[in-house]
Amino acid sequence: MPEVSDDVRRSTMPLGYRLVPPPGWDMIPLRDGADEAVKRIVDLGVTQLSEGIPKDDVIKARLELMKRLNKAVQQARKADGLTLYLPVERIHGTLIAASIVVSEALAGPGVGVGSGEVVAQLLADGASSEPVTVDGADGVRVDKTVAADLEREVAYASRRIDYVLPVPGSTVAQWVTVCFSTIADGHPHSEFAEVLVELFDAVMTTFRWSYS
Repeated sequence: MPEVSDDVRRSTMPLGYRLVPPPGWDMIPLRDGADEAVKRIVDLGVTQLSEGIPKDDVIKARLELMKRLNKAVQQARKADGLTLYLPVERIHGTLIAASIVVSEALAGPGVGVGSGEVVAQLLADGASSEPVTVDGADGVRVDKTVAADLEREVAYASRRIDYVLPVPGSTVAQWVTVCFSTIADGHPHSEFAEVLVELFDAVMTTFRWSYS
């Protein structure tokens, strides 16, 4: 991938971004093409089922996976999501319960406030926040645990990592958030959860702003 000069970064707003997801993950665009992407992932999931499964069970598995994916798409859209990434390949017969959502913070965390001031505010919110620089954007990485919520059919607590990044070259407060969420093995701070968090942090090293 060609490097972008500092002059271009200062004078031009990016048109988008690039991100390399983990192996075995797939992408669902949330503005256009979501239905086609969901169908592709469902078709792939069905091919991974063991041979000899009764036809009725295959149909049930297809409908259940379609339901889960559509629910994930709806939730990501509520967060102003641009793109949703999900694991689609099973490990030892099980899909990892995790997701990555790239969202556009339309209102921006601090309209009329400089990005440096917003970063300082986010860092002051708690010890789980730390400064990060991602492809020239000085932002914040937030690590938190979200409690289970039975009223919303969320049976397990989840680990959530947010990267909050200002859009380079923007003249108003424009921000992008990249959110990783997982219930891991049911324990948000287990060894398995830590491995998944490390995987996401590695993914974020591939994040690049797209200028063309």
